[in-house]
Amino acid sequence: MTVLLLVVIYLAFVSLGLPDSLLGSAWPSMYVSMGSTITGAGTLAMLISACTIISSLMADRILHRFGTHIVTTVSVAMTAAALFGFSFSTSYLHLVFWCIPYGLGAGAVDSALNNYVALHYSSRHMSWLHCMWGIGASVGPWIMGRCLVSGMGWPAGYQIIGSMQAVLTLILLCSLPLWRQKEHSVSEDETRNVLSLKEAIALPGAKQILIAFLCYCGLEGTTGLWAASWLVTVKGFSATEAAGFAALFYLGITIGRALSGFISDSTGDVNMIRLGQGITLLGILLLILGPSPVLYKTGLTLIGLGCAPIYPSIIHSTPDRFGKENSQSLVGIQMAAAYVGSMFAPKGFGLLSDWAGMHWYSAYLLFFLVLMTVMTEHANRQSSL
Repeated sequence: MTVLLLVVIYLAFVSLGLPDSLLGSAWPSMYVSMGSTITGAGTLAMLISACTIISSLMADRILHRFGTHIVTTVSVAMTAAALFGFSFSTSYLHLVFWCIPYGLGAGAVDSALNNYVALHYSSRHMSWLHCMWGIGASVGPWIMGRCLVSGMGWPAGYQIIGSMQAVLTLILLCSLPLWRQKEHSVSEDETRNVLSLKEAIALPGAKQILIAFLCYCGLEGTTGLWAASWLVTVKGFSATEAAGFAALFYLGITIGRALSGFISDSTGDVNMIRLGQGITLLGILLLILGPSPVLYKTGLTLIGLGCAPIYPSIIHSTPDRFGKENSQSLVGIQMAAAYVGSMFAPKGFGLLSDWAGMHWYSAYLLFFLVLMTVMTEHANRQSSL
């Protein structure tokens, strides 16, 4: 029964990744019919992120009242409805409306499942869980691309992914006995604190770990968004070559999380974070050293491999850092900090590059890595990890 529940959770995280890259891949075919511009997707993405932050901050109280199973099921259903809503939209304003359930659903299920796995499963499953997200994030654009190439159009892509989310909603509805059996077999759910934001941040090491999470997602988001532009404008690569190089970063994350699952239990969360930070540093240094294409390829791949264990390991260490009774409060706030970093750090580099040039790309990544490392080590001392 435990294995079946784990399969359901893995499927849920694949579904969480499926819609994440759809807007970017579909937008060039969408924006004219929506009466928008090529840059209009930025506002939609920020609205989705803002709603995700709100639901992450609210997740602790919602989960305390309804439980992980109900929140996950409803959240996936909200995402499915939003995807179908996107497919039937005929104006930009319609898209704005559907961004709200899209973001609210994503934040709640992200917080719920991350904390559930951190409490009930070993570190390797957290790594593989996030590997499943990477698979979903890769498959989503592929499905959209096939729909565009075949002439079915972008609405069909959203409808296919929406249908997959709807099927998962039915699976989640049928899996209630599995969740109840798992929850009744452990004692940590019997004593849970619902902390306010002020109370959660006051815990020793909480401020540092939130800053570290923001830095990690800022590093990941900036690397992925601007790698190709940096290679084209600063290093002189063609757009086609640069796109292939940038894809190595995401490949590194997905492969790295699959590999991390085999060593994370024996290595420990803190050491996995340190290992990831060290590999990321090596990757950034290779970008700085240049100018060989091999070094750029290797550097971006290593940054992805280094990033791979950091996010799941920080999440999995939360019960040990702050206590199992406080973990859901902290996971929800960590998710919010993560989305803040993903939303603003890449935009920050865009503004910096407009003013000072894109050659600061590697230094910008290094800044976030150093600050993240300082914060995680300080948090380790605060929580005696």
